[in-house]
Amino acid sequence: MSNLAIGISLFAVMLALMAVRVPIAITMFIPGAIGYALLASPDALFNHLKGAAYARLSVYDLSVIPLFLLMGQFATHGGLSKALFGLANALIGHFRGGMAMASVLACAAFGSICGSSVATAATVTQVALPEMRRHGYSGRLATATLAAGGTLGILIPPSVVLVIYGILAEQNIAKLFAAAFIPGFLAAALYLGAIFLYVRVYPGHGPAAERHSMAERLTMLKEVWPVAAIFVLMFGGIYGGLFTPTEGAAVGAAAALVTGILKRELDGPAIVQCFLGTAETAGMIFMIFLGADMLNSALALSQMPAMLAQAVAKSGLPPVAVIVAILVFYVILGAVMDELSMILLTIPILFPAVMGLELFGLDPTSKALWFGILVLCVVEFGLIAPPVGLNVYVVNSFARDVPMAETYKGVLPFLAADVVRVALLITFPPISLWLVAVLT
Repeated sequence: MSNLAIGISLFAVMLALMAVRVPIAITMFIPGAIGYALLASPDALFNHLKGAAYARLSVYDLSVIPLFLLMGQFATHGGLSKALFGLANALIGHFRGGMAMASVLACAAFGSICGSSVATAATVTQVALPEMRRHGYSGRLATATLAAGGTLGILIPPSVVLVIYGILAEQNIAKLFAAAFIPGFLAAALYLGAIFLYVRVYPGHGPAAERHSMAERLTMLKEVWPVAAIFVLMFGGIYGGLFTPTEGAAVGAAAALVTGILKRELDGPAIVQCFLGTAETAGMIFMIFLGADMLNSALALSQMPAMLAQAVAKSGLPPVAVIVAILVFYVILGAVMDELSMILLTIPILFPAVMGLELFGLDPTSKALWFGILVLCVVEFGLIAPPVGLNVYVVNSFARDVPMAETYKGVLPFLAADVVRVALLITFPPISLWLVAVLT
């Protein structure tokens, strides 16, 4: 059997294990280990395994992941989402569809101190869903809005997925965060536009709520200053050169902890729960890292990434067409895999091929940043699109009276907004790169 055939077989075995619901870390590790033994030797495999875990987990840059996760846990349990939704609802809730729009804005603001899509969706849902249902919002619009809004948690920095991409692609994390800001705000704006159009077609799905007084709005504004303070402290310090992204994550986590304690939302048991939740999620991510490393090591021995890069270079296809094909591949892959697994598995294979393309005259660093933002935007599809739609499942766990099919119907306008956003980012790379040049 040729090396290429072995490489293809590894993917087939991985998909077969996924089909029988084997944990994703194991589905990548087992075929990777078998492939490594076949391509090298069993002795070489055991020799590789001796230092593989240490080589991966001793990387200093990885420490930023549990720190951002911990900050998200403190923000989730610290009651910050309630204040964010309250302010957004006080400002625009009296418009038709305004509470749904307020939910998107709350998700965007909460995502700026959380970094997790699922945590953003779950946290804001607990606050916003009861209010929307109480005011007569349809289950379709309410659940779809919260599922889609949750995706802003991984696009608006800090983003755990973007950190992982930066580590794999060996790119500056601060520059990646800068590149994600404008696409993140663009995503929120397009989601607001999708809601605006939706309630014009189905006005009964998002009725207007009562108007809040100026005094109530000012009261709500006072409640959200800690979120703004954490955001400014963390990113102001990073781009001001006071500390690195890892140190910024530590500062942000400490600030979120102090805020939760001062708001009397975090006590001893809640803080312990935050650390436990962080440990569980970080452990899951690092196990996926090890599984992906094993599979990617085997694929490297098979020379598949190099052959793919050569095939792309000789294909004669326009570079933009290659990028579009890669993004479509991510959409398809998102139907069976979560975003972390997709990034860990595919970036070592596809990134060299992308870097070999001539795209809009971009230098290698700009090309890597631009491609990373595109990938991040596309993996969001899998969070709300059928059949997996992890955010949809999370939101529907709080709204069991809403059929899953209704929520999937509701996310279609948001998926259309995502298509528009990706098309804009492909056509106009400066959308991603302008702020990088300004801040770094």
